Amino acid sequence: QVQLVESGGGLVQAGGSLRLSCAASGLTSGRTFINSAMAWFRQAPGKAREFVAAISWIGGRTYYGDSVKGRFSISRDNAKNTVSLQMNSLKPEDTALYYCGGPARGSYYVESSYEYWGQGTQVTVSS
Repeated sequence: QVQLVESGGGLVQAGGSLRLSCAASGLTSGRTFINSAMAWFRQAPGKAREFVAAISWIGGRTYYGDSVKGRFSISRDNAKNTVSLQMNSLKPEDTALYYCGGPARGSYYVESSYEYWGQGTQVTVSS
């Protein structure tokens, strides 16, 4: 059974930082964590789920949504089967439920490309 479990959300003031983590388990033969592209998406109330960042399994190449470029950084630890999202210079508009998804079977930017999702972790940025 594949599980993605997010953690690290919370309440922070504008300009602050948070680090989210996603622990993956159950990815077995043919689709292990080490050969899985992983991503973070977010969803604010009343809005569609939005691409935030992704990291490939080959070379750890990273991809970011325009609204977070230069402020957020995605990384992975293949030894621990975790993917993290470092969020700096947070803004009130970053407030959302943040989801970890993977593995990707298509475009990293598209929600439907991801096989599994976690339950999400809430990030709230106060002004």
